[in-house]
Amino acid sequence: MKKNGSDALWKVSGGLAGLIALLVMIIAVNVIIGNLRVRKDLTGEKLYTLTSGTQNILKKLDSDVTLKLFFSSSAPEVPMFLNNFAKKVEDLLQEYRMLGKGKVTLEKYDPKPDSDAEEWAQRYGLQGQQTGMFGPPLYFGLVATCGKTEAVIPNLDPRAEEMLEYNITRLIYRTVHPEKPVIGVISSLPVTGSNPQFSFGQQPRAPAWIVFQQLKDDYMVTQIPPMAEGIDSGISALVIVHPKDLSDKMLYAIDQFLLRGGRVLAFVDPLCVAELESSPPQQQFGRPSTSSNLEKLFSAWGITFTQDKILADMGAASRIRSQNNQIEDSPVWLTLRDKNLSRKDIVTTQLNTMMLPFAGSFSVNSSSNLTLTPLITSSDAAGLVDGMMAQMMGAASINRNFKKEPIPLNLAVRLTGKFKTAFPNGKPKDESETKDEKKADKPAEKEVASSSLKEGTSTVILVGDVDMLYDRFCIEQGDFFGFKTMQPINDNISFFANAVEQISGSSDMIGIRSRGRFQRPFDRVLALEQKARLEWQSKEEGLTEKLRQTQQRLQEMQTSKDKSQRSILSAEQKRAIAQFREEEIRIKNELKTVRKNLRMDIEQLGIRVKVANIALMPLVVAVAGISYGIYRRKKR
Repeated sequence: MKKNGSDALWKVSGGLAGLIALLVMIIAVNVIIGNLRVRKDLTGEKLYTLTSGTQNILKKLDSDVTLKLFFSSSAPEVPMFLNNFAKKVEDLLQEYRMLGKGKVTLEKYDPKPDSDAEEWAQRYGLQGQQTGMFGPPLYFGLVATCGKTEAVIPNLDPRAEEMLEYNITRLIYRTVHPEKPVIGVISSLPVTGSNPQFSFGQQPRAPAWIVFQQLKDDYMVTQIPPMAEGIDSGISALVIVHPKDLSDKMLYAIDQFLLRGGRVLAFVDPLCVAELESSPPQQQFGRPSTSSNLEKLFSAWGITFTQDKILADMGAASRIRSQNNQIEDSPVWLTLRDKNLSRKDIVTTQLNTMMLPFAGSFSVNSSSNLTLTPLITSSDAAGLVDGMMAQMMGAASINRNFKKEPIPLNLAVRLTGKFKTAFPNGKPKDESETKDEKKADKPAEKEVASSSLKEGTSTVILVGDVDMLYDRFCIEQGDFFGFKTMQPINDNISFFANAVEQISGSSDMIGIRSRGRFQRPFDRVLALEQKARLEWQSKEEGLTEKLRQTQQRLQEMQTSKDKSQRSILSAEQKRAIAQFREEEIRIKNELKTVRKNLRMDIEQLGIRVKVANIALMPLVVAVAGISYGIYRRKKR
């Protein structure tokens, strides 16, 4: 008996010790795993995986950056969707902190009313949003500090979540590099307020185009005359607008600027309306050519631009007033919308509408080793038409001679990769220099040629239209109590600002993609709703049409009556009204049936999803456990 008792005691003690050991092991494993940074982003669009551009910028940080997230998390007025978005933002900022390797610190603040956190939020310039007439303001912004330098995103907008990573990375980059980039502008038009090409006599100075007035708020802008022979080394990016008749020395300067790592944003045009309107009247006689190109550089890059052809797009035609005062849909005045703008590129992801009148297109040759990324493309119903015909003839003539291209055409592209020089023999020489060098020895010539760069890695953004920047095609100006007002009529200015920002910053900023949205749609539910909506819409239209016909019939009967009987309903009118009411009740009942079926389909789909999540998965786990237990018992 004692032996059996001691055996039982040993068994109990052994089991208890095993349980304790198992508990210790579980705790140890949790501690070890908790300290490990093994993480996997399982979201469909990799929402929590920072792009290589952001990772490179974080790796290159040589100063400590503090990110301060201000969010009114304790306020009961905060809507649920904003709370959810704030959590996603915080999770993304944690990614920045971990990849910063100690260089990035994250601080969170809840700016309650009359608190120190609210005072700091106001000092940083964060914008408190009122949720009610007497409610406290809600704050949701981000501040980055590096030493004495500060940068702020005043309001983190859920509607701009595709640009969230780009905005945060830009915030960090501008904090570490607070100096204003220097932008060089080369143009044959008075875009900066001067008139380098058409300055005759005492012609009044033209005002700067609006886009370039705004450019000076964020950058140091310096104008480079088209006849210059060099580009200052302090310039970080070039904006070239309508480059007409540039000298070989100017083209060589652009070529070498690009090959040493400078980035370029160029606007060329097969037919420039801005030049026609900027030229003195006597210069417009005979309709001189108003096209521009960088043909020598394009040829070296393997790019072709349709300088003598204008893109006509039947799927992007704009309604305009023609020269004979007729309203027509012109396929050469392009109104481009979401489907024409790249949703995956940060330059165009937030844009909705752009206007490009008389634009050209780009194509890349098969021999080019550059990567071409389309930013703006035509629809499938686009082709090329003669520039003179597009300028002189109306939409009807263009439509008659129109031939569709087999693929969409590129109106704006970005080129990246290793560019080759357009001047393999070195800097071009004047005639006087050529004569002098005939007396010089050949080794000296070779030395001059070898000082020129032959290739280099960089980025170029090309746009096949200049007029998109012209005030008349992007801004509506007005007057409000004596003050001049400006209202954008499309997203042309935003495109320009995004493109300049991309070429003027770090090369790593160019590669940052547009992120997906945290809120994923229920595609099946949306499809069901769309199907029911179409059916409901058709019935609603039928009801509206019947209502209109009945009202018309009633009006006819009323006008046919005598004045003394206007307020009395005839038997025919009563029958018509009764029939209409019966028809209205019948159709309303049908609408209720459609909505009921819609809700039923959605509810059944929801029940199936819940069954799969709540019952099916635990059932699978239970079956697997029971099967394993039976297997072990049989094995004994």
